[in-house]
Amino acid sequence: MADCPPYPTRPPAPAGGVLRHAHWWQRRWVPYAGLSTLLALSGLVILALVREQTGTEGFLVGLGLAVLPVPLLVASFRWLDRVEPGPWRNLVFSFAWGACAAALIAIVANSFATRWIATATADPSHADTLGATVIAPVVEETAKAAAVLLLFLFRRRDFSGLLDGVVIAGVTATGFAFTENVLYLGTAFGTDQLSGDSGIASVTAATFFVRVVMSPFAHPLFTVLTGIGFGAAALSGERQRVRRVLLPLSGLLLAMGMHALWNGSSTFGDFGFFAVYAAFMVPAFGLLVWLVLWTRYRELRTVREELPAYAVAGWLSPAEPFALGSMRDRRVARQYARRHGGRPAARAVAQYEAYATSLAFLRRRGRRGRAGADYVVREGELLNELWRRRAWARPALEHALAAKSRPVLAYAPPQVPGAWWPQPYAPHGHAPGAPAAPAWNPYQV
Repeated sequence: MADCPPYPTRPPAPAGGVLRHAHWWQRRWVPYAGLSTLLALSGLVILALVREQTGTEGFLVGLGLAVLPVPLLVASFRWLDRVEPGPWRNLVFSFAWGACAAALIAIVANSFATRWIATATADPSHADTLGATVIAPVVEETAKAAAVLLLFLFRRRDFSGLLDGVVIAGVTATGFAFTENVLYLGTAFGTDQLSGDSGIASVTAATFFVRVVMSPFAHPLFTVLTGIGFGAAALSGERQRVRRVLLPLSGLLLAMGMHALWNGSSTFGDFGFFAVYAAFMVPAFGLLVWLVLWTRYRELRTVREELPAYAVAGWLSPAEPFALGSMRDRRVARQYARRHGGRPAARAVAQYEAYATSLAFLRRRGRRGRAGADYVVREGELLNELWRRRAWARPALEHALAAKSRPVLAYAPPQVPGAWWPQPYAPHGHAPGAPAAPAWNPYQV
């Protein structure tokens, strides 16, 4: 067991007794402001470019049609993330990056590459085909992967497994597909305006059917392969540097390959698109759905297996690990808290569930030797957050388990010296008069 203090000590003051203030560019809000400005400028530029190509009326029609699948896709990825929900700001950043920055990079790079190929080969049709099947997959998947990489590097605590990579990558691709659909649908509407077509036989209807009805998951499916690579890298130990580099690169290459196959399906004959759709896209989508559901089940099982040690230590009640390992019991607990304490109580229970899940995942990484150097500090922080919210969460979770009339299994630590068990901490910030942290002997049954 670690014998270092659970919380870092305050750094000593300088000899003069005066702390030096950080420069303005070293303050925490500066990177956020710079990134927000970059995304806002990218959004304005992409708005102007799309409107220039589609016209105002075409832009509005494309916008109205392209937004239809977005709530469903975002809600689906958010549902997958319910076991250990990440902060909304990560999803907002991912969607904004895909819709603004990645889309702008793709439009500029694809246009430049296609024009260069057409000039070099004097064959515009060949340039369009080569640009769609080779250039576009590389540029677009790399631009979308940048958002996953940024969150992987700078939001490491929110990026702990496969589902985190799937959700972040999927939401990024949803934003990218949204902007791309606005462009394609707006252009199709302009074509119909010139030809006088309307209704089911119009180019707009055909484009809407192919891009929004048949394949709204196409871009998310490609980029999710990159997200799986980053998620697998997040599960690797800090010393496995080669693995942490090769896994994301492998996922990115798979995403590019599937994207190229999808874009090149139109060159396989009259039924090439439908052949690729039926033979590759649908099975790949089904396999991905199975993978994320299986991963979700494994995460819940991890919660049930890892948290009982903290129940023995006195941090949790015996019923909590089993209730926290069931999505139904979690929902019942939040509903119970809302009925008896309103939204603040329900929010406290939801936060308690999220922190407990993070604690279970942290302990699993520690047992496998993959925890970071800040393991002890992070464990203490999570236990402190749980202790502050226990007044509402504990009775709510116990009620959820009792409502199913399910017996609570007894759990005792093995009598092995040096066993890997949680340290007893003294929580900080609890209300005056609250009971102290549980004193616990790890070998006392």
